[in-house]
Amino acid sequence: MSEIRFYATGKRKTAVARVWLVAGTGNITVNKKALDEYFDVDTARITIERPFVLTETLGRFDVMATVKGGGKCAQSEAIRHGIAKALVYVNEELRPVLKRAGLLTRDARVKERKKYGLAGARKRYQYSKR
Repeated sequence: MSEIRFYATGKRKTAVARVWLVAGTGNITVNKKALDEYFDVDTARITIERPFVLTETLGRFDVMATVKGGGKCAQSEAIRHGIAKALVYVNEELRPVLKRAGLLTRDARVKERKKYGLAGARKRYQYSKR
């Protein structure tokens, strides 16, 4: 039988990440590309590795993630959410550390829809007395 995989789904705005964790050397693959190849900004890489840094498991797991929707920032945060959830499946004792850092909570902030009769979600058209 093959190695044990741990799966979790991470979400942020309109980005949805499917994350698989396998015991390994710390390779992170996003949409069949290396992490450095997919995310050109260092902040995205730091965001993704945060759950491993907090739980002191950096380099112990290989990550295979597929992500759709949103922008690069939202995608990296969706992957972070998925990794944190998968780490809890690996070891339940990591939960308090991740929960305290707020990594297990799905960030529910999304763009508010435009309403009819208004210029945007809340902005009104300019009032003219005459």
